[in-house]
Amino acid sequence: MSGKDSSLVKKDAWDNLSSFTNARIALGSVGNSIPLKEVLQFKLAHAHAKDAIYTELDIPFLEKEIQSLGFPIWTVKSKVQNREEYLKRPDFGRLLNTTSEELFRNSTNEFDIIFVLADGLSAEAVNTNAISLLKEVLPQLDSNYNVGFVLTTHARVALGDAIGTQLKAKFTAVLIGERPGLSSPESMGIYTTYAPTKGLTDERRNCISNIHKNGLTPKQGALLLNYLIQQSFAKQISGVALKINLKELLDKE
Repeated sequence: MSGKDSSLVKKDAWDNLSSFTNARIALGSVGNSIPLKEVLQFKLAHAHAKDAIYTELDIPFLEKEIQSLGFPIWTVKSKVQNREEYLKRPDFGRLLNTTSEELFRNSTNEFDIIFVLADGLSAEAVNTNAISLLKEVLPQLDSNYNVGFVLTTHARVALGDAIGTQLKAKFTAVLIGERPGLSSPESMGIYTTYAPTKGLTDERRNCISNIHKNGLTPKQGALLLNYLIQQSFAKQISGVALKINLKELLDKE
Protein backbone atom coordinates (compact mmCIF):
# COMPACT_ATOMS: atom_id res chain seq x y z
CA MET A 1 0.00 0.00 0.00
CA SER A 2 1.39 3.38 -0.96
CA GLY A 3 1.91 6.20 1.52
CA LYS A 4 -1.19 7.93 0.15
CA ASP A 5 -3.34 4.80 0.56
CA SER A 6 -1.97 4.01 4.02
CA SER A 7 -3.23 7.36 5.25
CA LEU A 8 -6.77 6.00 4.72
CA VAL A 9 -6.25 3.27 7.33
CA LYS A 10 -7.98 3.99 10.61
CA LYS A 11 -6.01 2.56 13.56
CA ASP A 12 -7.68 0.53 16.28
CA ALA A 13 -7.73 1.87 19.83
CA TRP A 14 -5.51 -1.05 20.97
CA ASP A 15 -2.98 -0.71 18.14
CA ASN A 16 -0.07 -0.55 20.61
CA LEU A 17 -0.84 -4.12 21.76
CA SER A 18 0.08 -5.54 18.35
CA SER A 19 3.77 -5.10 19.18
CA PHE A 20 3.45 -7.83 21.84
CA THR A 21 2.05 -10.63 19.66
CA ASN A 22 2.09 -12.18 16.21
CA ALA A 23 -1.67 -12.72 16.45
CA ARG A 24 -3.80 -10.77 14.01
CA ILE A 25 -5.16 -8.05 16.28
CA ALA A 26 -5.64 -4.31 15.78
CA LEU A 27 -5.48 -4.58 11.99
CA GLY A 28 -7.19 -1.26 11.48
CA SER A 29 -9.84 -0.55 8.88
CA VAL A 30 -10.48 1.24 5.62
CA GLY A 31 -14.13 2.18 5.70
CA ASN A 32 -15.94 -1.08 6.52
CA SER A 33 -13.08 -3.27 5.27
CA ILE A 34 -9.78 -4.67 6.49
CA PRO A 35 -6.76 -2.99 4.85
CA LEU A 36 -5.67 -4.71 1.63
CA LYS A 37 -2.16 -5.26 3.04
CA GLU A 38 -3.61 -7.31 5.92
CA VAL A 39 -5.84 -9.33 3.58
CA LEU A 40 -2.85 -10.26 1.41
CA GLN A 41 -0.69 -11.12 4.43
CA PHE A 42 -3.45 -13.42 5.71
CA LYS A 43 -3.66 -15.20 2.35
CA LEU A 44 0.13 -15.65 2.32
CA ALA A 45 0.15 -17.04 5.88
CA HIS A 46 -2.68 -19.42 4.98
CA ALA A 47 -0.70 -20.66 1.97
CA HIS A 48 2.38 -21.26 4.17
CA ALA A 49 0.24 -23.23 6.64
CA LYS A 50 -1.17 -25.43 3.87
CA ASP A 51 2.28 -25.99 2.37
CA ALA A 52 3.69 -27.00 5.77
CA ILE A 53 1.41 -30.04 5.91
CA TYR A 54 3.03 -31.42 2.75
CA THR A 55 6.67 -30.82 3.72
CA GLU A 56 8.80 -33.95 4.12
CA LEU A 57 11.15 -35.08 6.84
CA ASP A 58 14.78 -34.62 5.75
CA ILE A 59 15.77 -38.21 6.52
CA PRO A 60 19.37 -38.07 5.14
CA PHE A 61 20.18 -34.89 7.11
CA LEU A 62 18.66 -36.15 10.37
CA GLU A 63 20.27 -39.60 10.05
CA LYS A 64 23.68 -38.05 9.43
CA GLU A 65 23.39 -35.68 12.40
CA ILE A 66 22.22 -38.35 14.84
CA GLN A 67 24.79 -40.91 13.68
CA SER A 68 27.50 -38.28 14.23
CA LEU A 69 26.35 -38.10 17.85
CA GLY A 70 26.98 -41.84 18.20
CA PHE A 71 23.48 -43.19 18.87
CA PRO A 72 21.62 -46.13 17.28
CA ILE A 73 18.90 -45.06 14.87
CA TRP A 74 15.99 -46.69 13.03
CA THR A 75 13.93 -45.24 10.19
CA VAL A 76 10.35 -46.54 10.04
CA LYS A 77 6.87 -45.71 8.73
CA SER A 78 3.33 -45.76 10.04
CA LYS A 79 0.54 -47.71 8.33
CA VAL A 80 -0.37 -44.62 6.30
CA GLN A 81 0.30 -44.94 2.56
CA ASN A 82 0.28 -41.27 1.51
CA ARG A 83 -0.41 -37.76 2.77
CA GLU A 84 -4.07 -37.75 1.83
CA GLU A 85 -4.65 -40.93 3.82
CA TYR A 86 -2.67 -39.41 6.70
CA LEU A 87 -5.14 -36.54 6.93
CA LYS A 88 -8.20 -38.82 6.66
CA ARG A 89 -7.06 -41.76 8.83
CA PRO A 90 -5.33 -40.57 12.01
CA ASP A 91 -5.77 -44.07 13.44
CA PHE A 92 -3.34 -45.46 10.82
CA GLY A 93 -0.79 -42.83 11.85
CA ARG A 94 -0.71 -44.32 15.35
CA LEU A 95 0.35 -47.77 14.13
CA LEU A 96 3.57 -49.09 12.61
CA ASN A 97 3.43 -50.80 9.24
CA THR A 98 4.35 -54.47 9.01
CA THR A 99 7.89 -53.87 7.71
CA SER A 100 8.69 -51.52 10.60
CA GLU A 101 7.36 -53.97 13.18
CA GLU A 102 9.58 -56.68 11.71
CA LEU A 103 12.59 -54.33 11.85
CA PHE A 104 12.06 -53.72 15.56
CA ARG A 105 11.59 -57.41 16.33
CA ASN A 106 15.21 -57.95 15.32
CA SER A 107 16.38 -55.55 18.06
CA THR A 108 17.49 -57.24 21.27
CA ASN A 109 18.33 -54.01 23.11
CA GLU A 110 16.23 -52.39 25.82
CA PHE A 111 16.30 -48.61 26.06
CA ASP A 112 15.84 -46.09 28.82
CA ILE A 113 14.99 -43.25 26.43
CA ILE A 114 13.83 -43.30 22.82
CA PHE A 115 13.68 -40.00 20.95
CA VAL A 116 11.18 -40.20 18.09
CA LEU A 117 11.52 -37.59 15.33
CA ALA A 118 8.22 -37.52 13.44
CA ASP A 119 6.90 -35.41 10.59
CA GLY A 120 3.42 -34.83 12.00
CA LEU A 121 1.66 -31.87 10.41
CA SER A 122 4.83 -29.88 9.67
CA ALA A 123 7.94 -31.90 8.89
CA GLU A 124 9.90 -28.71 8.28
CA ALA A 125 9.41 -27.81 11.95
CA VAL A 126 11.38 -30.92 12.91
CA ASN A 127 13.98 -30.39 10.18
CA THR A 128 14.54 -26.87 11.50
CA ASN A 129 14.41 -27.30 15.28
CA ALA A 130 15.06 -30.90 16.35
CA ILE A 131 18.85 -31.20 16.05
CA SER A 132 19.66 -27.92 17.78
CA LEU A 133 17.34 -28.89 20.66
CA LEU A 134 18.84 -32.38 20.95
CA LYS A 135 22.34 -30.94 21.10
CA GLU A 136 21.19 -29.00 24.15
CA VAL A 137 19.49 -32.01 25.75
CA LEU A 138 21.90 -34.89 25.21
CA PRO A 139 24.96 -33.54 27.09
CA GLN A 140 22.80 -33.06 30.18
CA LEU A 141 21.45 -36.62 30.31
CA ASP A 142 22.66 -39.14 32.84
CA SER A 143 25.46 -41.07 31.14
CA ASN A 144 23.93 -44.34 32.36
CA TYR A 145 20.86 -43.90 30.17
CA ASN A 146 20.71 -46.19 27.14
CA VAL A 147 19.42 -43.87 24.39
CA GLY A 148 18.14 -44.61 20.89
CA PHE A 149 16.53 -42.66 18.04
CA VAL A 150 13.72 -43.37 15.61
CA LEU A 151 12.81 -41.35 12.52
CA THR A 152 9.28 -41.91 11.30
CA THR A 153 6.97 -40.55 8.62
CA HIS A 154 3.19 -40.08 8.39
CA ALA A 155 3.21 -40.24 12.17
CA ARG A 156 0.78 -39.22 14.88
CA VAL A 157 1.85 -38.62 18.48
CA ALA A 158 0.66 -42.01 19.71
CA LEU A 159 2.99 -43.81 17.29
CA GLY A 160 5.58 -43.19 20.00
CA ASP A 161 3.71 -45.67 22.20
CA ALA A 162 3.96 -48.41 19.55
CA ILE A 163 7.66 -47.64 19.06
CA GLY A 164 8.35 -47.55 22.80
CA THR A 165 6.60 -50.89 23.24
CA GLN A 166 8.62 -52.55 20.48
CA LEU A 167 11.97 -51.23 21.82
CA LYS A 168 11.06 -51.87 25.49
CA ALA A 169 11.69 -48.21 26.28
CA LYS A 170 11.12 -46.77 29.74
CA PHE A 171 10.51 -43.29 28.32
CA THR A 172 9.75 -41.79 24.93
CA ALA A 173 10.00 -38.21 23.71
CA VAL A 174 8.19 -37.61 20.41
CA LEU A 175 9.45 -34.51 18.57
CA ILE A 176 6.75 -33.76 16.03
CA GLY A 177 5.54 -31.00 13.72
CA GLU A 178 2.50 -29.31 15.20
CA ARG A 179 -0.62 -28.25 13.35
CA PRO A 180 0.60 -25.18 11.44
CA GLY A 181 -0.90 -21.88 12.55
CA LEU A 182 -1.26 -18.68 10.59
CA SER A 183 1.77 -17.21 12.35
CA SER A 184 3.81 -20.37 12.96
CA PRO A 185 3.93 -22.89 10.08
CA GLU A 186 7.14 -24.43 11.45
CA SER A 187 6.25 -25.11 15.10
CA MET A 188 7.55 -28.26 16.82
CA GLY A 189 6.01 -29.95 19.84
CA ILE A 190 7.43 -32.60 22.18
CA TYR A 191 5.29 -35.28 23.83
CA THR A 192 6.86 -37.28 26.64
CA THR A 193 5.59 -40.55 28.08
CA TYR A 194 6.90 -42.71 30.90
CA ALA A 195 6.33 -46.46 30.49
CA PRO A 196 4.88 -46.18 26.97
CA THR A 197 2.56 -48.92 25.83
CA LYS A 198 -0.08 -49.25 23.12
CA GLY A 199 -3.48 -47.83 23.95
CA LEU A 200 -2.42 -45.00 26.25
CA THR A 201 -4.51 -41.83 26.16
CA ASP A 202 -3.38 -38.23 26.24
CA GLU A 203 -3.56 -37.73 30.00
CA ARG A 204 -0.49 -39.97 30.25
CA ARG A 205 1.64 -37.53 28.25
CA ASN A 206 3.33 -34.23 28.95
CA CYS A 207 3.56 -31.67 26.16
CA ILE A 208 6.04 -28.93 25.33
CA SER A 209 4.57 -26.80 22.57
CA ASN A 210 5.42 -23.91 20.25
CA ILE A 211 9.12 -24.43 19.62
CA HIS A 212 9.81 -22.12 16.68
CA LYS A 213 11.56 -18.86 15.83
CA ASN A 214 8.81 -16.73 17.38
CA GLY A 215 8.06 -19.08 20.29
CA LEU A 216 10.16 -21.21 22.62
CA THR A 217 13.81 -21.42 21.60
CA PRO A 218 15.44 -24.88 21.29
CA LYS A 219 17.38 -24.05 24.48
CA GLN A 220 14.17 -23.29 26.39
CA GLY A 221 12.54 -26.43 24.99
CA ALA A 222 15.58 -28.47 26.06
CA LEU A 223 15.34 -27.09 29.60
CA LEU A 224 11.73 -28.24 29.86
CA LEU A 225 12.48 -31.61 28.29
CA ASN A 226 15.37 -32.34 30.65
CA TYR A 227 13.16 -31.41 33.59
CA LEU A 228 10.43 -33.82 32.45
CA ILE A 229 12.97 -36.60 31.92
CA GLN A 230 14.40 -36.15 35.41
CA GLN A 231 10.98 -35.96 37.06
CA SER A 232 9.53 -38.89 35.14
CA PHE A 233 12.39 -41.22 36.03
CA ALA A 234 12.46 -40.06 39.65
CA LYS A 235 8.70 -40.46 40.17
CA GLN A 236 8.03 -43.10 37.48
CA ILE A 237 5.08 -41.15 36.10
CA SER A 238 4.17 -38.78 33.28
CA GLY A 239 1.10 -36.84 32.17
CA VAL A 240 -1.37 -35.08 34.44
CA ALA A 241 0.06 -36.83 37.49
CA LEU A 242 3.36 -35.02 36.95
CA LYS A 243 3.21 -31.39 38.02
CA ILE A 244 5.78 -28.90 36.76
CA ASN A 245 7.33 -26.88 39.58
CA LEU A 246 8.06 -23.58 37.84
CA LYS A 247 10.23 -22.26 40.67
CA GLU A 248 12.38 -25.38 40.59
CA LEU A 249 12.59 -25.19 36.82
CA LEU A 250 13.52 -21.50 36.74
CA ASP A 251 16.18 -22.03 39.41
CA LYS A 252 17.92 -24.40 36.99
CA GLU A 253 17.88 -21.93 34.12
